[in-house]
Amino acid sequence: MAEEKEVRKKKPSAKTAKKKTSKRKMTPLLRLFCYVVIIISGLLLYRVFTEVYTTMTLKKQLAEVQVKYQEVLDENAYLTSERAKLEDPDYVASYARGNYLLSKDDEQIFYLPEDENK
Repeated sequence: MAEEKEVRKKKPSAKTAKKKTSKRKMTPLLRLFCYVVIIISGLLLYRVFTEVYTTMTLKKQLAEVQVKYQEVLDENAYLTSERAKLEDPDYVASYARGNYLLSKDDEQIFYLPEDENK
């Protein structure tokens, strides 16, 4: 009989088994806390996504501006070289003679049209 009492004590009763498996009800304060955490998490996620989108658009703009900057640097290098050439009097004289058909004193210029058949 002593053994039966020990066995009975070890078996949980139906009431205690129900208590362990039943769900606890959330208190209103705990429910409010959960809603606040969910709302704050949503706001933070929204903020992160907007920052990522802004970063992506700024990277695209930066790439476009870098391309334009390189074009401006190339143009600046070309214009600087042209300026240096135009400061040379021999180059200016040669340029004027070649493009505007100007001549030196006692010099004749003959203009030969290009052959269209070639």
